[in-house]
Amino acid sequence: MIGLGRFGASLAKELIQLGYEVLGIDKDEEAVDELSDKLTHVVVADSTDEEVLRSLGIRNFDCVVVAIGDDIQASILTTILLKDIGVNNVVTKALSELHGKVLEKIGVDRVIFPERDMGIRVAHQLVSPNLLDYIELSKEYTIAELSVPRCLAGKTLRELDPRHRFGCSVVAINKKNNVVIAPTAEDTVEERDVMVLIGTKQQIDHFEHALIR
Repeated sequence: MIGLGRFGASLAKELIQLGYEVLGIDKDEEAVDELSDKLTHVVVADSTDEEVLRSLGIRNFDCVVVAIGDDIQASILTTILLKDIGVNNVVTKALSELHGKVLEKIGVDRVIFPERDMGIRVAHQLVSPNLLDYIELSKEYTIAELSVPRCLAGKTLRELDPRHRFGCSVVAINKKNNVVIAPTAEDTVEERDVMVLIGTKQQIDHFEHALIR
């Protein structure tokens, strides 16, 4: 994790909780000290120095996240160096749309926009009371979690028929005591179950408007 600001630190600590080893890198000694007992290892280093990155064995890591939060030049240069060194998977936080386009031209494996993406998710949750979460997989496809209202309780997926009627698919049903993965047409939904749907934004909106509202 290169860049241990709010986003980088939060992501690094969550990865630790998930059982992964995380090396944290930041040029700010105070930021490094704050995480010294929370990550696998932390170092004060300049990520724009190729020799420093090589000395840390950066190429051996499965994934490197560039979470530099306030210096676009350093973010871009660090990303270029990581790709040149041969890191397999480089994920970089973008501070703007233009920054993101530059990163895509460089060949970064994934560009993330934390503030923008969170804003989109919250906006959808505000306007759709039954929408619990909303994640864009690509420009075309979205995953959405919808809470099952009382009016749909006891219905099977065959009766709802989201694939044929709306073009989207229910890929999981999160029930109180278990999660049904790849449910069949005979699986039923109950009030307060959570349906996980995949489809275009328009398809999921049509499903929600037709059956839930």
